[in-house]
Amino acid sequence: RTGGVYIPPWKRAQMMMSVTDKAGDEYQRLSWDALKKSLNGLVNKVSVANIQQILPEMFSENLVRGRGLFCRSLMKAQQASPTFSNVYAAVVAVINTKMPELGELLLKRLIVAFRRAYKRNAKSQCVSAVTFIAHLVNQQVAGLVLPLELCALLLQSPTSDSVEVCVDFVKACGQVLADLTPQGFNGIFERLRAILHEGVIDRRVQYMIEGLFAVRKNNFDEYPGIVPELDLVDVDDQITHDALSLDEVHDVDEHLNYYHFDEDYLQHEELYGEIKREILGEDSSDSGSGSSDDGGSGSSDDDDDDSSDDDDD
Repeated sequence: RTGGVYIPPWKRAQMMMSVTDKAGDEYQRLSWDALKKSLNGLVNKVSVANIQQILPEMFSENLVRGRGLFCRSLMKAQQASPTFSNVYAAVVAVINTKMPELGELLLKRLIVAFRRAYKRNAKSQCVSAVTFIAHLVNQQVAGLVLPLELCALLLQSPTSDSVEVCVDFVKACGQVLADLTPQGFNGIFERLRAILHEGVIDRRVQYMIEGLFAVRKNNFDEYPGIVPELDLVDVDDQITHDALSLDEVHDVDEHLNYYHFDEDYLQHEELYGEIKREILGEDSSDSGSGSSDDGGSGSSDDDDDDSSDDDDD
């Protein structure tokens, strides 16, 4: 097996070409490793400036086979670079229009990640998860139930940390919440006002709440829900996962993170080829599905053995 061992892209391509049985275990493992590396690279190099060029490359990879890898890579990249949360959410919003099961899987994993971090009082991980969820709310990948439940949980037994996480969350998606659910939005601020009067939290966090009220008064001008460059999905094409709730037990399909031999590998690759042609056009190349170079910056830390990545779900 190749897991955990760095193989240069040119050498991996040579190895794949030398394998005669394209449906065998050896070829499938090489293809899986190439798919993982390529998805990591694409996620790590996407930005506001190049997102429209990167998205076709992402669709060229087998996102059905690699949906677990893709979600894991997005979550790792977002946790490492939270300022890119809106970019990653925009990527998901576009892919969600064609493959809603991928958007749903990511949301389930983020919900589980948040609940685990909340129980452990892991503030930084909570912030990462809710920030990603907030931008998925902005892109209307996530429905309105989830953000309102998040705020209710964070504010029901307020601590300085939980209120701070909530303030960050509302800053990130408040503009959209105010537009889509004004009653729920006002309820959040009524609860924050009550907490402010109770005076049970640190003075620093009280100032944060006061700052959030000022942001609200200015209509969240400093925290736009979606910047024009990332407004890539038409309203008619949006698919929103309204039913996902914070209180449900979600299956995060952890097995999708790991290699499994596929007895119908060639048929599934051919099927994804048809999906890719439908999305990208008949003239789309057959490169991809795990056979391209990674080309990404900062993706080398994701080439470790699959067995070391089970803490993301």
